[in-house]
Amino acid sequence: MKTGIVFHELYLWHDTGNHASYVPYGFPVEPFQHSESPDAKRRIKNLMEVSGLYDKLEKITARKATKEEILYFHTEKHYEHIKSLNSSISVDSGVTTPVGIGSFDIALLSAGGVIQAIDHILDGEVNNAYALVRPPGHHAMPDKAMGFCVFGNAAIAGKHAIKKRSLQKIAFVDWDVHHGNGTQAAFYDDPSALTISIHQDRNFPTNSGLISENGEGDGDGYNINIPLPPGSGVGAYEAAFDRVVIPALEIYQPEIIIVPSGFDGGANDPLGRQMMTSEGFKSLTMKLKRAATKLCDGKILMTHEGGYSAATVPFFAHAVIESLAEIETNVVDPFQNIIGKMGQQDLQPHQNKLIKEAESLLKNIK
Repeated sequence: MKTGIVFHELYLWHDTGNHASYVPYGFPVEPFQHSESPDAKRRIKNLMEVSGLYDKLEKITARKATKEEILYFHTEKHYEHIKSLNSSISVDSGVTTPVGIGSFDIALLSAGGVIQAIDHILDGEVNNAYALVRPPGHHAMPDKAMGFCVFGNAAIAGKHAIKKRSLQKIAFVDWDVHHGNGTQAAFYDDPSALTISIHQDRNFPTNSGLISENGEGDGDGYNINIPLPPGSGVGAYEAAFDRVVIPALEIYQPEIIIVPSGFDGGANDPLGRQMMTSEGFKSLTMKLKRAATKLCDGKILMTHEGGYSAATVPFFAHAVIESLAEIETNVVDPFQNIIGKMGQQDLQPHQNKLIKEAESLLKNIK
């Protein structure tokens, strides 16, 4: 088993400024730190290094995406707008998406790193890969940056796979706590992609991610949203995977599975209200691996999205990457014993009702 890893030090140099969480400072808001800081990502890399996991992964060298590649999904106006801000200090590039000096170049490196990862998988150089990139991408819309996301990394890589690698069917399984609205927009009328987002109901954006958003035109039936209620734990996520996500993949038969991987569904995250654990994320990873082995020779690409608890996120990510690579280290998540025992970690009746409603969408996949 060969698992690739994409990382570049410059990903940590993307500067989101002195916000208070995601709110700009200025009286009465005291300057603090933006939620999308480098901390969680740096600590993921550090934990992999001290555990020995990083040395056992296949290193994939990041490169900048070209303008042509960015325009697979985005408008030229959006590309040029972000480019024009490359020398700016802490300016909002769209909707709650601050950028700083060099952020345009780093965003190109982020998108290009994900393209490199998918090419390595499709070329057979690795079986699967994790792209530990920044800035994230799944909220970016064709014509604007949004929700900390500058360019749609996963969507661009998916478009690349279709346009340049001749894939006919790809699937996205987004488990970030926020709706993957950008990826949904990229393929909403396109049956060459099945887009699935399992997220907290109307967390962000608050006006998207509903079950009723099922695709349109030729893409009707190929977009599935599973908006779990706040407070959902491992039981709800596993039920959603067993009853909706995996059956949808089996019906659709993708040639690769792309996972916009956010860990803000984990307990303790400041921007989510769910209760996932490292063992829970490991369980979801293994379910996807079994499906991918059956459907697409194990081809899975995970690309990093959210996750803002710098204490817990490294352990969630480490568990996932260990599972992808089928490598065991001596890392034991010290938070698992606490958050794994929180009340209502099992599937609750109101969560079951929502998942049952999402199951009804399976019949729409042709």
